[in-house]
Amino acid sequence: MNFQSPENIIRLIQFMLAPAVMLSACGLLLLGINNKYSSIANRIRLLNDERRRYINKIKEGKELDFIEMTRYASLRQQLNHLFNRLELVRNCVISYSLAIFLFILTSFLIGLEFFFDLKIATILMTVTFTLGMLTVGTGILFALLETTQGFKVIEIEIKAEE
Repeated sequence: MNFQSPENIIRLIQFMLAPAVMLSACGLLLLGINNKYSSIANRIRLLNDERRRYINKIKEGKELDFIEMTRYASLRQQLNHLFNRLELVRNCVISYSLAIFLFILTSFLIGLEFFFDLKIATILMTVTFTLGMLTVGTGILFALLETTQGFKVIEIEIKAEE
């Protein structure tokens, strides 16, 4: 194979561009969703700490008044919903991370195909790129589900105050 041929160099650049763009896109998606993961995890820790204080108060034999009982019930509901959200975000992080791996593998296979002219590499790079795109799509679906769950947590908190 003539590596100095302009056609071959252009072909290589074109093939490598799509996975490179997807790597960058997935990196940005992963950065954003990791921030959300941290935020939800911190919120769970804070609410769980507040819930523990009510439990300790009950263990000490003190009765909770109406407002405290309402808040305690609200905390339990919120924690359940927040944990469900955290699971969805975790699935999203896993999806984006797997997609990054698949796009890196695609780039590696493009190099193998270019330098060694392996026909199997062509098939594998098509499969890995397609799987990477499907994995990104799966992550986006998890993100959409998580967004709809987020509304429910706020709704519980507001209704508890009424």
